Amino acid sequence: MAFVSLHTHTEYSLLDGSGKIKEMVARAKELGMSALAITDHGVMYGVIDFYKAAKEAGIKPIIGCEVYVSPGSRFDRERVHGEDRYYHLILLAKNNTGYSNLMKLVSRGFTEGFYYKPRVDHEVLEKYHEGIIALSACLAGEVSRYLSRDMYEEAKKAALRYRDIFGEGNFYLELQDHGDLLQKKVNQAMLELSKDTGIKLVATNDVHYTYEEDAKAHDILLCIQTAKKVHDTDRMKYEGGQFFLKSEEQMRRLFPYAPEAVDNTGLIADACNVELEFGVTKLPMYDVPKGYGAYEYLEKLCKEGLEKRYENPGKELTDRLEYELKVIKDMGYVDYFLIVWDFINYAKLSNIPVGPGRGSAAGSLVSYTLAITDIDPIKYQLLFERFLNPERISMPDIDIDFCYERRQEIIDYVVRKYGKDRVCQIITFGTLQAKGVIRDVGRALDLSYARCDTIAKLIPAELGMNLEKALLQSSELRNLYETDEEVRYLIDMSKRLEGLPRHSSMHAAGVVITKENTDEYVPLSKASDGSVTTQFTMTRLEELGLLKMDFLGLRTLTVIQNIIAQVKKNHGIEIDLNKLNFEDKNVYDYISTGKTEGIFQIESSGMQSFMKELKPDCLEDIIAGISLYRPGPMDFIPRYIKGKRDKASIVYECPQLKDILSPTYGCIVYQEQVMQIVRELAGYTMGRSDLVRRAMSKKKSSVMEEERQNFVYGNKAQGVLGCVNNGISEKIANKIFDEMIDFAKYAFNKSHAACYAVISYQTAYLKYYYPKEFMAATMSSVIDNSSKVAEYILSCRQMGIRLLPPDVNKGESVFSVYEDSIRFGLSAIKSIGHNVAEEIIKNREEQGLYSSMEDFVNRLSTKEVNKRNLENLIKAGALDSLSGNRRQKLAIYEKLLDEKQKDKKTMEGQISLFELADEEAKESFRISFPSLEEMSREEMLAYEKEILGVYVSGHPLEDFEKELLDISKVKTTDLKKDDELEAIKFQDGMKIIIGGLLSGITKKYTKNNQLMAFLQLEDLVGSIEVIVFPKVYEKYKPFINEDAKVYIEGRLSVSDEQDTKIICEAVHDFSKVYKQLWLQYDNKESYLKDADYINTLVNENTGRDELYIYLKQEKNIKKWDKKIAHEKIYEEMLKKLREGNVKLVSKL
Repeated sequence: MAFVSLHTHTEYSLLDGSGKIKEMVARAKELGMSALAITDHGVMYGVIDFYKAAKEAGIKPIIGCEVYVSPGSRFDRERVHGEDRYYHLILLAKNNTGYSNLMKLVSRGFTEGFYYKPRVDHEVLEKYHEGIIALSACLAGEVSRYLSRDMYEEAKKAALRYRDIFGEGNFYLELQDHGDLLQKKVNQAMLELSKDTGIKLVATNDVHYTYEEDAKAHDILLCIQTAKKVHDTDRMKYEGGQFFLKSEEQMRRLFPYAPEAVDNTGLIADACNVELEFGVTKLPMYDVPKGYGAYEYLEKLCKEGLEKRYENPGKELTDRLEYELKVIKDMGYVDYFLIVWDFINYAKLSNIPVGPGRGSAAGSLVSYTLAITDIDPIKYQLLFERFLNPERISMPDIDIDFCYERRQEIIDYVVRKYGKDRVCQIITFGTLQAKGVIRDVGRALDLSYARCDTIAKLIPAELGMNLEKALLQSSELRNLYETDEEVRYLIDMSKRLEGLPRHSSMHAAGVVITKENTDEYVPLSKASDGSVTTQFTMTRLEELGLLKMDFLGLRTLTVIQNIIAQVKKNHGIEIDLNKLNFEDKNVYDYISTGKTEGIFQIESSGMQSFMKELKPDCLEDIIAGISLYRPGPMDFIPRYIKGKRDKASIVYECPQLKDILSPTYGCIVYQEQVMQIVRELAGYTMGRSDLVRRAMSKKKSSVMEEERQNFVYGNKAQGVLGCVNNGISEKIANKIFDEMIDFAKYAFNKSHAACYAVISYQTAYLKYYYPKEFMAATMSSVIDNSSKVAEYILSCRQMGIRLLPPDVNKGESVFSVYEDSIRFGLSAIKSIGHNVAEEIIKNREEQGLYSSMEDFVNRLSTKEVNKRNLENLIKAGALDSLSGNRRQKLAIYEKLLDEKQKDKKTMEGQISLFELADEEAKESFRISFPSLEEMSREEMLAYEKEILGVYVSGHPLEDFEKELLDISKVKTTDLKKDDELEAIKFQDGMKIIIGGLLSGITKKYTKNNQLMAFLQLEDLVGSIEVIVFPKVYEKYKPFINEDAKVYIEGRLSVSDEQDTKIICEAVHDFSKVYKQLWLQYDNKESYLKDADYINTLVNENTGRDELYIYLKQEKNIKKWDKKIAHEKIYEEMLKKLREGNVKLVSKL
């Protein structure tokens, strides 16, 4: 009987197994094994991947797990310590009953027995033993542990107990040999125990990696897990290098004294036959009202919705609705739609904001009539088949955005409705990616961070990048790999570990709803916060036919709701977003200015520039803008803009393309357009057109060539007409197909973009018509993110909206509109927080305004007003509306609180002297303010920054705003990740100049005893770290002082792991800045009329600035020889020429 490996740890024994599933399966096949087992530590994470890979390779998958067994009850905690806290035990599923029981056992380990590890006990093993074969495991198994301690009788007792639990012939004693002396001793005792009890032996290798040469890479992985270095002596290590997938020959050489133990692996493999079912839906039933079947109820809801959505819906609409309903019914998804309708309906009835839609579901008329989505699929040419394709059986995917503050209420509702045992959140895995694995392996090898960072930065920052591709694309990386042994070793080791799962976490939004208890279908795990999750990822759950939902929290929906509430409160206007005019020219003009801070999806600096260039004038432009502003399609932006500006330049290869591509000015932007083209030009069915779209996006070349033939020439057998049979020439048809392939790689789902464009327009509308309410709600939504608040404060200033400090008498917990200004929220004050702010407001509403600082202190408890809180309220300006200035309040606040404490100590029931005294006497008791001047503006601003994280009443750099923009060209926030592109626009090593205030300086000595500095440079919106190496520091140290206003010239240091930094090359004081004054004339003749006057002004106003004359007609620039003092000349010429003809630019 041939050997089969029954004790195999894959990559899903996280950071402990380095064997990649596909590689292990291929190696097992190569070694002639007919089957292979997966037995990861305590988990079944990799079971589905393993099962599919084994089936594909033509070998039998054996589903198992190495569980941890508690010596007592799984509910016990600190009864035993150290290595006796749990024992190992291998469990293998014989059949589907065994697989079902294995899932329950593994689940109970997490949900009931988790203590350091997910533990089961004998009670639960007895309950779920049916259909399972158990092996005694490695040296950490209970039987082996006793034998290693010469406790033979205890080992025998344990072995017999396991045999009794699993039944005769279903428990085996495991022999292993990795060259360990203790193992050899245990093996001899196992032979005796087998003879003594009749329990059969089985030979295994404790596989943790695929090939023998992987031992070093695996050792590095253990170092990553334990945060150790490879040269550390006191660390976890698998000695001997024998934990790889061994051949039958190697195993027989190891166990010549027990050939039956090797043979038994084959017998066990023959006994294990688990068949998993894929693609068969296991949807929960929706409980419909009495008298209805599920389909009848869905049909009723849709028809009612159709009447609400459309005035007098015609045949075209009713036909489409009936077609969609039939597809939904035939595919078995009626309950799915009812379930989604139900919780969205609950959200809307509970006044929980719901997004207009997300993903391809917006292409469905059924979704629209059920109010699952709020975008008209007919108006925007959205395709149902992109969502549900009758020719491609796959689960529908309806993801929903909810208000992020109330998303949990929806999940709680679903749990109440279907039961907590049938609703579960979903696991996800972080993996060792190309750049990250270089840094992790480098740390384990004890290479310097700088060295690893330099190598990691040579890896191109592209989606789907891996080390193999990086070596092909980056000549510098390839050169290092070929010439530097240390780098070669680092990359070789990293390549072996790249792609391995690093950790598990909970999916941000995924929830699965099952027909029966969830652990009937999938093993369960526990997230770090204690919540239960599935052990299979979202993709695997879908393959198993389970209902998966994404309940996403979208901050913008909360912002919109808050704006609408504020508009109603401040203006008495009810805004109904469903009745918004989507053709408001003012809104599109406003977006075209690029002032889109806070507007959904189009607020990044890159998007602002794009919107200025695009000048959208309809929702279709916003939809296209969102679709195009991504890596890849960005290359097509110039063509799109050219088509928009010059429609005569658009060329359609054939007349049929015009209707499809005219909304996008001749460009293929959407996946739906690819589907329409193959349908209209070549006669594909809608279902098949979606299959072509998918194949194109996945770049399957063999499928593509076959489809090219079908597209161009047709295919009678498959019912495809073909372009040439539709009056389109072969040449044109091939050209269109080539263009489709180019675009399809990047083409976006229009349904998704359309939904998000609706929110973009809604937020733009609200910002244009209600700017104060918009900015207040937007800043409230990021109140904990001071750098984002600083950005929005700058936007407010540019919009002419004044920012006021927080105020205990007039302010709210969050940002609020006060007359023509916005007032800072009380909860943003350091140490105050939401609860204290709410208590201050509640007291004010119940007892009236606070009349003095003493009144404020006396009315609130010491929990709300302790010394730290009161000091911070004063420094933030929150008590400015009460008598006394900030300096005076800071002088007496401690005394006030001490007096309050003394009063508290007055015995209950006694009347204090203060209460007996008359008003005049009371006045003498009161603490009076000392005679002190108010703080300087600089002090006030410094305290605001300290306590609020931002400057509110002004900014130390506000007088230099234009100058900073002229010279810097970038803001510190531009050097952070672009939200849309998930990357920063600036590359590592790029040269920049940026100005600001030195708000922090840390000096350090290098190994060579030279002084260098780390600076915190702060501009109008944020801050960035600047590194000044010794030579540069020595040269520019006179300018490097706390609060100095400087321009930093240097290069960017961009890293995936850390914030972007600037490597300083030069430091310039603000005083070095000069001005260029530009005067524009239509032509030379008009300039000559003023030449003498300008000459006189120059002679009277000499200085260090420059004067330039630009002649528009001649396109000629003249630089004045003499240097000028610009102020007077600028003033005079502004009067003489129109404003657009006089420009002042700052230069360094």
